[in-house]
Amino acid sequence: MGIFGSNRPNPSTAYIDAPLDHHRPWESYHKEPSPTAENFVPIRLDLDIDGQRFKDAFTWNPNDPDSEVINFAKRTVKDLKLPPTFVTQIAQSIQTQLAEFHSYEGQEMHIKEKIVPLKIDLRVNNTVIRDQFLWDISNLESDPEEFARTFCKDLDIGDPEVGPAIAVSIREQLYEIATQSISSARETRVGKKGRRGADIVTNSKAGNTVDLGKLFGSKGSVIRKRKEWYLYEPIVDILSNEEVGALDAREELNARLKRKLDEKEESFQTRYSHG
Repeated sequence: MGIFGSNRPNPSTAYIDAPLDHHRPWESYHKEPSPTAENFVPIRLDLDIDGQRFKDAFTWNPNDPDSEVINFAKRTVKDLKLPPTFVTQIAQSIQTQLAEFHSYEGQEMHIKEKIVPLKIDLRVNNTVIRDQFLWDISNLESDPEEFARTFCKDLDIGDPEVGPAIAVSIREQLYEIATQSISSARETRVGKKGRRGADIVTNSKAGNTVDLGKLFGSKGSVIRKRKEWYLYEPIVDILSNEEVGALDAREELNARLKRKLDEKEESFQTRYSHG
């Protein structure tokens, strides 16, 4: 079992920044009911090849065969008319993230807090969404997709790409909590030389088998205290096309600067590692 639940390995939003700008709505590719009892992995792509940038975020079934990764990459490139060189990069990025996910399966977690704060700070097309709430990871009766659908319905958000983006953001934060908990458990295990603390979930035949899906997966619930409502009031803004264009330009500039810095750092490390 994995950590996150969704529908199938298809993107919620996908676009290439320059010179093209394409979008793939969630509804076009998610035909089946979302089996939230399953456990899926959040995947995020941000690739730049020959001056063309491709970004995407979606969830993936870790039990799918490896062949589906390359098939998905080919289908994405064909549908969005991307250069063929993107096929390999998309597939490799997905495979790397799936490998990281699998490396955490069956590991122990050092669990302290059952209720954790989550934040949403997204821009999807012309819609800006900001919100914060408490998530009860011990409650297994609801899921991020249902939360996102209810959120969009309650706030009259019409863009079909917003809901999936919110769900992916929630799953990414839960995934980070899970991996941090595993790291904490490893440190505790090493520090105590095999002793187990009272709040560690054990992975043994005598103890409880760790199921990342049940603890940090497709289920959860939101708690908002009435006296704290003013702190958790969601904010939704609709930007003009001019504002969106300015933000896109700023984000692209920041991305290019980051790439240049990363390239310089990589060149520096390579030069002195062989020195």
